[in-house]
Formats: sequence, C-alpha cells, structure tokens
Amino acid sequence: MIKKGMRRQIVLHYILVVFLALLLVEVIFLLAIRTYYYESIYSTITTHISTAEGYFHKYQLSGENVPLQEVLDSFTLSNTELQVLTLDGNMITSSTGFQPDRSITTSDVPEAAGGGIGRWVGRQPGTNESVMAVSKVLQIHGKDTFVLRYLTSVAGINADLLNLSLLSVGIGGAVLAIVVIFSFGLANSIVKPLNNITAVSAQMAKGRFNTRIKGNYKYEIGDLASTLNYMAQEIVRSNQIKDDFISSISHELRTPLTSIKGWSETLISGGYDPEETKLGMGIISKESDRLIGLVEEILDFAKLQQNEMKLSMGTVNVKELLQETILNVWAKAEKRRIHLRLESEESIFVKGDANRLKQVFLNLVDNAVKFSHEDSIIGLSAKRFSETEAIMTVRDAGIGISEEHLSRVRDRFFQVDALNGGTGLGLAISQQLVELHNGRLEMNSELGKGTEVIVILPLVDVPPVITPTED
Repeated sequence: MIKKGMRRQIVLHYILVVFLALLLVEVIFLLAIRTYYYESIYSTITTHISTAEGYFHKYQLSGENVPLQEVLDSFTLSNTELQVLTLDGNMITSSTGFQPDRSITTSDVPEAAGGGIGRWVGRQPGTNESVMAVSKVLQIHGKDTFVLRYLTSVAGINADLLNLSLLSVGIGGAVLAIVVIFSFGLANSIVKPLNNITAVSAQMAKGRFNTRIKGNYKYEIGDLASTLNYMAQEIVRSNQIKDDFISSISHELRTPLTSIKGWSETLISGGYDPEETKLGMGIISKESDRLIGLVEEILDFAKLQQNEMKLSMGTVNVKELLQETILNVWAKAEKRRIHLRLESEESIFVKGDANRLKQVFLNLVDNAVKFSHEDSIIGLSAKRFSETEAIMTVRDAGIGISEEHLSRVRDRFFQVDALNGGTGLGLAISQQLVELHNGRLEMNSELGKGTEVIVILPLVDVPPVITPTED
C-alpha cells in the first residue's frame, strides 16, 4: 500500500486516466467489430434478396400461380433458414421444414410489411440462440404476396466477440501493469526532487541561508529550485547590506556626535576667547545639521518603504528648480573648483512636489560634486523629450562607476566605497521619489570617464502667461 502523499496521487491519477482511455478505446473497438460483422451479414442477405428477386421476376411466368417450392429454390441462401410468411406473420413454409405453431411477432416482419427491409437481432424463442432475422416482402405480378424472412445464427460471431473482448481485457490489464510501473518511476522523478527541495527549504527556514538546492532539475521544479536558491542568495546579500548599513550609519552618527560632545565639554570648561567659542559653536551647529540630514534621510526612506510619503503636488518650473539646486550646492562645488553649468529650455513645466523634486536633484548634483575631479565641470540640462515628457540630465566627468556596480548602485544601502560616507540611501530614495511622480531615473556611467543621470518626468500644460495691465 502506498502511503498518502503526492506519489500516491500521481500513481492513482495516472492509472485512472490510462484505465479510462483503455476502456473507451476497447468499447469503441468492440462495438465497431460487432457492427462490422452484423452489417456484413445483413449486407450479404439483402444483396442475395435483390439478386434472387431480379432473377425471380425475370423468369416468372405471367398469369400462373407460383409454387412455394419454386420460391424456396429461388431465394434460399446457404447457412440461413428461409421462412415464407403471410403478410401478417404466419409461417407458410421454411427451408428447414420446421413450422412453428404461432405467428412470428418480431419487429422485422411489420417493418417488411410496411415496405422496407426489416431487421431484428435477438434470441430465438425455444432454443434461446442469438439470431439475426432479415425480412422483405415478395411481390408476385405486382402484388404483395409473401414475406421472405431469412434467419441466421450469430452465436458464432458473439462467441468470437467474447473471445476478442477477453483478449482486449487481458491486453488492457497488461498495459495497466506496465503503466503502474512507469507511473511509479514518473512519480519518483517528481516527488524526489520535491522532497529534496522541501528538506533544503526547511534548512533555510531555520536561518541556514548558505544552504543551496543541488541538482540539475528541469522545467517547473528547476524554476522552483532556482527561485529558492535566488531567494536565499538575496537574503544573504540583504543581511550583508543591513550589517554594512548598521556599521556605516553607526560611524556616520558617531563622528558628528564625537565632535559635538568634544566641543561641548571644551566650551563648558570655559576660559576661551570669543573667536574660539564661535568656532566651537559653528562646528557644533554644522555637525548637528549633518545629524539632522542623516535622520531625515532615514525617515524619508522609511516613509517610502511604508508607502506613507505624502506629496504636495503642483506645477513646477524645471529651469527654476535646477537654478535653486545649483545655488544650494554652489559653495560646496566652489571649494573644489568645480563649475556647475545649466542649459535649459524655457517654459518646461512638470507636475510634482517642488521640495521633493529639489531633493532628488540636490542628491544627484551632490553626488556628482562628491565624485568629480577638481577643476572639472558638472553639466545640468533640461529639455522636452517628447510631447508628453521632459528629460533632465546631470552629467559629470568624475571617477565613474564600474559596470558591475552600476546595476546595484540604486539598491538601498549599497555603497560603491563605504569610506566616502553616507547611508547608501540617497539614490534609492531619489529613484522612488521620481517613480512617485510617474517618472523614471536612468544611469549611464563608464569607469574613469564620468556618470550621467537622466530623470524623465511627465510634462504638464504651460500655465497661461499673465500680462500686467497698464493703469
């Protein structure tokens, strides 16, 4: 007995399907064979009747009574009994000489009396033998005179059909036995990989994400194994990114806190002139702003992850937005002698949250400044990309990003070089903000040659220009 499970289900379903198919084929086959044999008998008798009837009418003498023996001699057929009946089914004579003491009431006689060729298959009263009867009216001098009824046994055919049925059942049983053997092999080919995948999945569920499903599985099972392996790989990678993030953010938080704590204790101890006090307070303020920026970045990311980011939508002038962005990072760029250049078409308007879009471009330009060489140029441009979209580009000639890192640089917490500081969330947040504006963010970069970040946003209709009235 097979224990409950997928193996038993597969075997039982496979056997059931094959059994029903075999049953259907055998039934159709046997019915076709039976019909063929019965139709052959019927066709032989009806052909003989037509041929004999033709000769009978050709040589029949007009105006003379036809002897019954002549009828029997003309229409008799070997291996059949010819019965000559009255139109109401009473037997007059037969080729065997046997004459029943009652009328023939089978359905073939009234069918023949009605003008057709009657056929009846059943068991002969008295002998209980399976027979076929074929009847037709014989006309003499244009008048319906007798019913010719041919009676032949079909017991031999039925016996052959029975033997054929038993042979078919035997063949079907042999086929089912082979199917059972193959179905076990088929079930094992499915269940064994699933058992292996289940065992490895259980290991993964216990936190052993370095475990992998081994084996060259195909089709859906192969896809399942690949998906689980990929999931485990991603979990390992996410855990590593999380650990790196915790380490990085701890460092990012500790550095300004150390400065703040150090200068606070120094100032509390007293004895410093106003210039030194002003310097210390300035550092404390700057490091406090840095901490606030880090915390705000983390809060923004949390809101985006929880779909709780609220946008204050309006019409945004792209050129003015980029000009404000340049003004915000101008001082930082000047320290490294990096020039910011803007090329923008007039009257490009997009629908969005001006503050959040400014956050996006501040992040992109700040990254460009961070990774550009001194005395280089960062170009910002804005133009219409199509009738419905505007394209904004931030292009630098800095250190660039390798192809390996380019595909991951927008992943959350990912940093090409952790020594440069930051949370690794800036690009991830920027991309999600652009997508919240129904736009898209694309990146092209070549190591050692620079990076180009493209932001595409939907255009809105240009607001009407208000002409000042002359008083």
